[in-house]
Amino acid sequence: MQEFAFELALCARLEGAERVVGRQLGAAVHGRRVADVCLVEPGPEFERRAAITPETVPPLAIESTVGPGTARSVTDAFDCHPDRARAVAERAVELGYFERERTGASTAVRATVRYPDDWFDSLVGIENKPDLDRPGDLRDQLRIDASLGLFDEVILATETYVTGAHLNRLPEAVGVWRFDPETGDREVVREPDQLDADGPGIELLDREAGRAEIRPVTADEKRRQRRRIAERAYGKGWRTYELPDCERCAPDDAEPETFADAGLPWCAWADEIVRPVADCGPACPGYDPVDGDDDSDEEKEGEGRPSAPDTEAVRARRSAWKPDPAGVDRRQAGLDRFL
Repeated sequence: MQEFAFELALCARLEGAERVVGRQLGAAVHGRRVADVCLVEPGPEFERRAAITPETVPPLAIESTVGPGTARSVTDAFDCHPDRARAVAERAVELGYFERERTGASTAVRATVRYPDDWFDSLVGIENKPDLDRPGDLRDQLRIDASLGLFDEVILATETYVTGAHLNRLPEAVGVWRFDPETGDREVVREPDQLDADGPGIELLDREAGRAEIRPVTADEKRRQRRRIAERAYGKGWRTYELPDCERCAPDDAEPETFADAGLPWCAWADEIVRPVADCGPACPGYDPVDGDDDSDEEKEGEGRPSAPDTEAVRARRSAWKPDPAGVDRRQAGLDRFL
């Protein structure tokens, strides 16, 4: 099975009401590392975070000195170029995390709520490699994860039968799952060790013959990046694809039966999960374009596809993510008398 299909099947299998699942997220501090899948386990302040917005709060807005007290000038509160600061602040206002306020001739902002740092409890990073006989950069990727410690646990998911030789080539701290995307069955081959996510880490930046470039990472840098990963996972999720405009894309017919309500890009003609951008279109011999002349309400649902699932509704039903939060109090109690 293609790695894309394997990844989506695993995300559908892991999604649940007790967590949030994200896919293809930046998992480096100084280098370049993308985690295939991230599981975000809710913390004690999860409901407070969910009430702000269903989308990603811009990291620079969270990291700015803008708080829920006195309004601050945008250019003074951000450590970046003024144009970038204004764009981020505007986005935060759109999301309801900031509110705009006039201060003389300039515009200032303040947060509508104090950001709840304890909204997530733990992060689990998963690297997908269906075929271990073609490992690619797997060893270095997992060494980065294990030594950096951004995730509380790191797991390798594969479809291959895992031998002792395979395990010996992997960092001992990395757990291993054998996952069958055709049935949804998951076997724990090795449990992951708990990593020191609260302490400093070492990041592998580059490796050549006889030489490795590394860089120390502080606990504060890790804390900031962990929050960025969790925020991105909450806003982005894992359904980052658009279902193709083809009659034969039938998510409700996905196999196994437990995947039928997950909104997967299941092709009834190919009888498998497909990559909509790369696999679908007129070049596919099974392509059957949706008839755009029928303006029935049913065909308008899901951007023109007949009976296409509402992916936001699917995500809300199957995970801890909240699509339509109540919002936060835009008026800070007790401050009115000072305005």
